[in-house]
Amino acid sequence: MTETGVLRLVGTVLPGGERQEIHLSGGLVVDRPTAADVSTLHTGGWIVPGLVDAHCHIGLDQHGAVDRETQEQQAITDRAAGALLVRDAGSAADTRWIDDREDLPKIIRAGRHIARSKRYIRNYGWEIEPDELVAYVDQEARRGDGWVKLVGDWIDRDAGDLTPCWPAEALNAAIARAHELGARVTAHVFGEHSLPDLLAAGIDCIEHGTGLLPDMLDQMAEHGVAVVPTLIQLENFPQYADQAEAKFPVYSAHMRDLYDRRLERLRAAYEAGVPVYAGTDAGGVLGHGLVAQEIQALTSIGMSGQEALSAGSWGAREWLGAPSTLQPGDPADLVVYDEDPRTNPAVLTHPRLIVLRGRIVS
Repeated sequence: MTETGVLRLVGTVLPGGERQEIHLSGGLVVDRPTAADVSTLHTGGWIVPGLVDAHCHIGLDQHGAVDRETQEQQAITDRAAGALLVRDAGSAADTRWIDDREDLPKIIRAGRHIARSKRYIRNYGWEIEPDELVAYVDQEARRGDGWVKLVGDWIDRDAGDLTPCWPAEALNAAIARAHELGARVTAHVFGEHSLPDLLAAGIDCIEHGTGLLPDMLDQMAEHGVAVVPTLIQLENFPQYADQAEAKFPVYSAHMRDLYDRRLERLRAAYEAGVPVYAGTDAGGVLGHGLVAQEIQALTSIGMSGQEALSAGSWGAREWLGAPSTLQPGDPADLVVYDEDPRTNPAVLTHPRLIVLRGRIVS
């Protein structure tokens, strides 16, 4: 819906928590006009900078890349949940056409997953050997929007368990190359064993993080290595264990142990000062539009309602280099709720109003 003139909202604006008037025009938050055609859009409620899904896969389903119609529906579903900024943590599909649609969320891409040969989900990533890693990181750093996605560990069928996908020397060179190009690197990691080499190589973020151990946490906090735990996705670990038990009993037992320890380990990371952000892992086995549930789930690792909301809104925006406030000059991307989502996170699943680039979209 295209809006003309100036739109006015009145409510409690987060993160500051002050009751304010906000004016929107031309896709931006603007100063209060002295003379203009002003329409009051909404009065009351809590106004939050647009939510962020920091681990999402627009363009993927369980089998690989999807067509544009499906990509559009995925993006619309995320938008309807209030996710107006998405970090696409790996996709085999070309979703650049979405950038031309002002009614769809902004996507920050990590290019395509980079995985070890025959060590990842079929049709998802580039499957290569260690001597090719630097070249593929170079390629995806140039194709992405400041991020590269590695598959750090996966089941090794010969070993019958999760093992690291890359030797240390390959990681050192590849991550250094990404940083030379101005890109940050994140890695899918379920288990414990690949983490020391990834951290030593300068990784910027860990996805899932169920293998984090106490002796890693101070280093991560000191260097700002973030974790996006995808707590909703972790609920699938028992199913993965059941499916693999007959053929890979060691892997099955490992996945159950990772599941059992998940909250303890992620709570320890949060308490150690490791940055934690909200991401759903939508686009594989999970559907889209679950960012509100993921933000709520972050309270299970000890985050307050304010901290969990920050991890899925203004804090995540700042981490990703996007505008994180609703001050004049900032993009008019916001969600309005009838109750304070810091004290009642359940209200996040019921947005009253969603505005993207100054346009009412829900």
